[in-house]
Amino acid sequence: MKKVNGKENHKIKLFALSTCIWCKKTKELLNNLGFAYEYEDVDLLNLSERKKALNEMKKWEEESSFPLIIIDNKSIQGFNEIEIKKLLNE
Repeated sequence: MKKVNGKENHKIKLFALSTCIWCKKTKELLNNLGFAYEYEDVDLLNLSERKKALNEMKKWEEESSFPLIIIDNKSIQGFNEIEIKKLLNE
C-alpha cells in the first residue's frame, strides 16, 4: 500500500482504480482534509497482489466496487463525501 502523510487521527485505507474519477475525487477529498491514509490502485497491481487486494475488499463488502474506503473499521463503498466527512469528524 502507498502512504499519504497527514493527520493521523484515523486509520484510513482506500482501494481505488487509477482511471476511476470517483477514486480520484476520494483521494482529492482526503488530501484536502489533510488526513493520512493508505491506498492501493488495484488495477496497477500484478495478478497475485490484485487477487490479495480483491480478497481483502470482499471482507468489507460483498461486491467489490470502487472506491472502497475503510475508516476506523467502517467501510464506505463509492464516493460519498458526506459519509466520509461524518466518519472523519467522529
